[in-house]
Amino acid sequence: MEFKDYYETLGIKRDASQDQVKQAYRRLARKFHPDVNKSAGAEAKFKDIGEAYEVLKDPEKRAAYDKFGANWKEGQEFKPPPNWDAGFEFSGGFTGADQQGFSDFFEELFGRGRFGAAGRRTSSFRMQGENQHAKIVIRLEDAYLGSTQTITLTRATVDESGHVRTQPHTLHVTIPKGITAGQHIRLEGQGSPGIGGGPNGDLYLEIAFADHPLFHAEGRDIHSVVALTPWEAALGATVTVPTLGGNVEMKIPAGTQGGKVLRLKGRGLSTASKRGDHYVTIRIIVPEAKTEEQKKLYREMARIMPVNPRTS
Repeated sequence: MEFKDYYETLGIKRDASQDQVKQAYRRLARKFHPDVNKSAGAEAKFKDIGEAYEVLKDPEKRAAYDKFGANWKEGQEFKPPPNWDAGFEFSGGFTGADQQGFSDFFEELFGRGRFGAAGRRTSSFRMQGENQHAKIVIRLEDAYLGSTQTITLTRATVDESGHVRTQPHTLHVTIPKGITAGQHIRLEGQGSPGIGGGPNGDLYLEIAFADHPLFHAEGRDIHSVVALTPWEAALGATVTVPTLGGNVEMKIPAGTQGGKVLRLKGRGLSTASKRGDHYVTIRIIVPEAKTEEQKKLYREMARIMPVNPRTS
């Protein structure tokens, strides 16, 4: 996927004011509008201009986009890091439709219905503030046990000179026990202020999980890998397995093969009514034969326990 330098597309500097963004868009849109400009490439240029304006006219999208800095150049191969947008507040909740006709770059960053409609009007003069949403990254342990955390989000504003600025928004958040990735926590009244005495909007926090050295989650289920020696797998054993709730003893049946998946029931992300499990994938570690005695042992095993694993 190619990086899109939206500032270069509009021919403006990265510190341009919002008025300068609008002026650049209007000038270029008039120049390259397909009804006016019939030259080859004008329509594609017009679409690029519209896409750049869609991002830079919005202080929230612009603040998040600016996170990538000026080191990326137009057309460079680009892949946003996981949860790149975590901690940024965006307006609109989760009901908006994707923009049509924009590039893969735009869709990867800002698509998939991420930006919804504004807050609902409550009367002719009173309007509820817009809902906001933000992604937060938490540990799997926090989801397994539940926790209370202090988080600081980034909220974009426009100052008196028309430039986009960011300010911290610190909140105390209760993480419910058993919450899963993609679920949302609603914080009533923590969204944008209402207009004309209308109520504030709400803030929705989308949950994502930080990488864990041992586990990964798939819905409510937790997955991990446990290594066995060949004799543990062949003869059976009881081994200690780390889980989010602490170490447990798991019985390995005799004759267990590499790749087999064993279940620890109820050891996943669970609530009072919904339970997840912990699945353990077996990996067999074969000791290296370094000495003649060790090699002799392997040859003896091959003699008395012949098997062709490619046909069995």
